[in-house]
Amino acid sequence: MRIKELSAKTGASVRSIRYYETKGLIIASRLPNSYRDYDESAIDKVKTIQLYLSLGLTTDEIAPIMECPADIQTRRPLCKAAYELYKIKLDEINRQIVLLQDVQFRLKERLREFEKKEKNYDY
Repeated sequence: MRIKELSAKTGASVRSIRYYETKGLIIASRLPNSYRDYDESAIDKVKTIQLYLSLGLTTDEIAPIMECPADIQTRRPLCKAAYELYKIKLDEINRQIVLLQDVQFRLKERLREFEKKEKNYDY
């Protein structure tokens, strides 16, 4: 299938698909006219890439996972690289949550101070 068809079937832009190809995440053969030609498996690969990107992974982080063998039932990767990356990402997210909770606490504190002062002013 041509790149526009792959784009239509996955929702990924043509530009994104070309980028995934340059990163080695998907592979296209070339037709005699030099157009890219993707097989049907490219649809699942692009959707998988999109899923991982939505989870906050970079294309460099996705590359080793794409090489993992997948569980037959869940179609999720089963390899040490995926496991380790998931742990790292979860740790990063947990650190971000702690930071955001701290910011949230400080903002609420400032709002309370402001509201307290506002009550003391007569307009």
